[in-house]
Amino acid sequence: MNNGKTYVITNNKWLLLIFCLALFCTLALPTAVKADEWDQATKLTFRDSVEVPGQVLPAGTYWFKLADNDSDRNIVQIWNADHTHLVTTILAIPDYRQNTPEKTIVNFEERPSGQPEAIRSWFYSGNNFGEEFVYPKTRAKQLAKQAGRPVLSMPDEQASNAAQIKQASVKAVTPSGDEVAMQKSPPPTK
Repeated sequence: MNNGKTYVITNNKWLLLIFCLALFCTLALPTAVKADEWDQATKLTFRDSVEVPGQVLPAGTYWFKLADNDSDRNIVQIWNADHTHLVTTILAIPDYRQNTPEKTIVNFEERPSGQPEAIRSWFYSGNNFGEEFVYPKTRAKQLAKQAGRPVLSMPDEQASNAAQIKQASVKAVTPSGDEVAMQKSPPPTK
């Protein structure tokens, strides 16, 4: 009779060990996947030059990713192809798409021929929320006039200083050049 109880206790220990191991694996896997998606690192290759706030990127391959910071602002970093040089740091605000993209989407501003396209927003695959780029005020005025729609802007002097980006006030510039308070409607609730 003692032998039977020992056998049951041993089986319970094995079952408990297997359960704990399965639980650990189940909890660890989603964390690893989310860690990869947290910064939304995306490798993008452009056949032609493209404009981002503050500069024009020559044709080539770049890594776009969300910066690791404690700010409630969305900060996008653009790195070179082999991830060894930070090209620029950009302020962005959340943008929303009703349809979840299966692949990464980059939206461009309409531009006259002969000029590099300006990136308006970037959506990571599988996310309804993306990043709408905030341009320096002077350039935002030009883009708004060309595109015929408001463009997000920030003071020129803060746009060139990565440390000041977090405190920059964001407004929208209309095609007529007027600054207006930024009005983003919240995403629809389900």
